[in-house]
Amino acid sequence: MNRKLSRWVVAGAAALAMTLSACSGSAFNSTTETAGGSASAASEIMIGALHPLTGSNAADGQQMANAAKLAVDAVNAAGGISSMGGAKLALTSADTQGSPEVGQSEATRLIEEGAVALVGTFQSGTSANVASVAERNQVPFVMDVSALDEILAQGYTYSFRLQPNASLMGTQGAQALDAMAKASGTPLTKVAFMYEQGNFGGAAYAGFKEAADAAGIALDPVISYDPAAVSDMTTQIQQVAASGADVLAVAGYYRDSLLISQAIDIVKPNLKAVYGVANGAYDQASFIKDAPNGGEGYFDANYHWDVTNPDSKALADLYEKTYGQPIRTSAVLTYDAVWVIAEALEASGSTESAALRSAIAASTYQPLVVSNGPVSFDTTGQNTNAAIVVMQIQDGAVRQVYPDAVAEAPVRFPA
Repeated sequence: MNRKLSRWVVAGAAALAMTLSACSGSAFNSTTETAGGSASAASEIMIGALHPLTGSNAADGQQMANAAKLAVDAVNAAGGISSMGGAKLALTSADTQGSPEVGQSEATRLIEEGAVALVGTFQSGTSANVASVAERNQVPFVMDVSALDEILAQGYTYSFRLQPNASLMGTQGAQALDAMAKASGTPLTKVAFMYEQGNFGGAAYAGFKEAADAAGIALDPVISYDPAAVSDMTTQIQQVAASGADVLAVAGYYRDSLLISQAIDIVKPNLKAVYGVANGAYDQASFIKDAPNGGEGYFDANYHWDVTNPDSKALADLYEKTYGQPIRTSAVLTYDAVWVIAEALEASGSTESAALRSAIAASTYQPLVVSNGPVSFDTTGQNTNAAIVVMQIQDGAVRQVYPDAVAEAPVRFPA
């Protein structure tokens, strides 16, 4: 009998389950035979989660590990994998320590211990190494957070990415900025672009430039910088002010993006807006506390969990109730990644690598992050429906403002 795998979330030790809407993926065939024999013989199916549980990114890493557990609990509360005799999922979380080498060795260990699929890893360098391990061992790897374009440019067939890559975030970010400016009656002619000089910043800039060129928007000045070395951005912002640019776009991390906001407060360039592109600061609650004037009016075009989606809000409420802190988008992406694997297990009725990989590749899971539609992986493993949402700090809170379909509040532009 065909059926859809229901989405559940489980609250705390009391295992209080509340039903969310059914996933929109394809109906699943309840087969009982796998390449390895009877699926009903499998009583537990191990998934490995790799995240930085210690080190400078531990706050995100721990949230992602927590979200993976919530997803596994939800699947099991809903009856497990019915096409495999109600087999339960088991989760093993490993600490990458933020190191590509440690991530690689931990991925190898998890596979040797029986993990049929992996999720992770928050950092692109680590994900690149894990992807090579997954390919060598032919074990599916679903990336939750890892933006570097090059990871999926290796011809791999066992690695998949849910979020938009860096260049796609740049392209969609420029398109959204152009659309918002035109809708406000103040079209743009020149945008200044500042970006961290690593692979992430370079890819975001390249994608933004392509879309800006198509829209007839000049990029001038274009300034790259070393995010680890800079301690003051006043000189760069003076260059932006002298250029007469309409908007300053920034693709950077938290510390350097905060320095830019502080320099803007000093120099006071005549800008219509400051616009983050996959920015590490401008959609964060901590930035509102740290930035001059609370960062009021700042934009960020980035991936984000959909605060207008009742299912996403239910997960956020559950997470805060369970762990005592607001959920981060990175954690929601991990939750989505585990569900992609769970649905694929249900669809294939098998833990055999090739069958599971094929089912993941055919996924039509509806994610809890903002998306242009259900998951749709291309031949490289990139989710082609991955999308950014534009957020703006308004009255001391981060609000979704574009596109209209997921907006909490109207765009304020010029800002």
